[in-house]
Amino acid sequence: MVRVLKATPEAVAEGARLLREGRLVAFPTETVYGLGADAFNPLAVARIFEVKNRPEFDPIIVHIADPAQLPDLVREIPETARRLIEKFWPGPLTLILPKTEKVPDIVTAGLPTVAVRMPAHPVALALIRAAGRPVAAPSANPFGYLSPTTAEHVLAQLDGKVDLILDGGPCPVGVESTVLDLTADVPTVLRPGGLAVEDIEAVVGPVRVAAGPADRPRSPGQLARHYSPRTPLVLFSDRAYPDPRGRRAGLLLFRRPARIPEGFAAVEWLSETGDLREAAADLFAALHRLDRAKLDIIFAERVPEVGLGRAIMDRLRKAAAPAVDGPGPLNG
Repeated sequence: MVRVLKATPEAVAEGARLLREGRLVAFPTETVYGLGADAFNPLAVARIFEVKNRPEFDPIIVHIADPAQLPDLVREIPETARRLIEKFWPGPLTLILPKTEKVPDIVTAGLPTVAVRMPAHPVALALIRAAGRPVAAPSANPFGYLSPTTAEHVLAQLDGKVDLILDGGPCPVGVESTVLDLTADVPTVLRPGGLAVEDIEAVVGPVRVAAGPADRPRSPGQLARHYSPRTPLVLFSDRAYPDPRGRRAGLLLFRRPARIPEGFAAVEWLSETGDLREAAADLFAALHRLDRAKLDIIFAERVPEVGLGRAIMDRLRKAAAPAVDGPGPLNG
């Protein structure tokens, strides 16, 4: 069984030692728990792909603890990047920039660019500083499955496959970072996430939002199917609830209902009042709870696609099963 340590200074120092030795450490960020390796050690990064069963054409985000680490990773920092860094780092924004020769190709999936961010979680920052090097870290879960927002989620999915889990409590943002490509003609959001597109546009002006999945992703989270529970999930948007049709069905709602609907084996809601920030923070935790409930199907309500709603719907669409019996007639 993997060691799970409360993220004390001593535990963080132990995690840093393991990273320097080429080992894997799971750690909290403000978005989700990451599975970290020394970004400059290609053998350690290769173990991430092995543990996650992650396709090697999917690049990994590199985490830093100070913008002063950027020159080791990127060839140039345009003025747009500087403005965004000043405003949003540390925080849930990943920037794609031209990479240096020092960054191993396995980190970037052979692309000439690297995805970099500075997390806002104190444990993540302390770990990176103590390790003395950037940390490559995708989410700490098997590839394509639900992202972990607690140490318990990591343990349930990767027990015996990592060297240490640092427990820093639940992740406050709860969805992955927004990924912005600054090498395109127009800044382009490749993955909606914990920073709203509107907030980015307030700093740099209009941005493009990439449409649809990518066969050759430039960023994590661009594949058509991702962030998925093992239980089939179907989206619905009508005010009426789907008919469970005699199946053991779960229901994921945006806000607390006035009356708990009948006929569902499990019901979760993301926010008491319909607050998108609250909903994003609980999204993966709620899906984990439903996935453990031994259901036949999960019906998930769509949320408004504004602000963090874009990130929530991005995750729900990619979690949705491509071919499952439809929800049937809707009840009044």
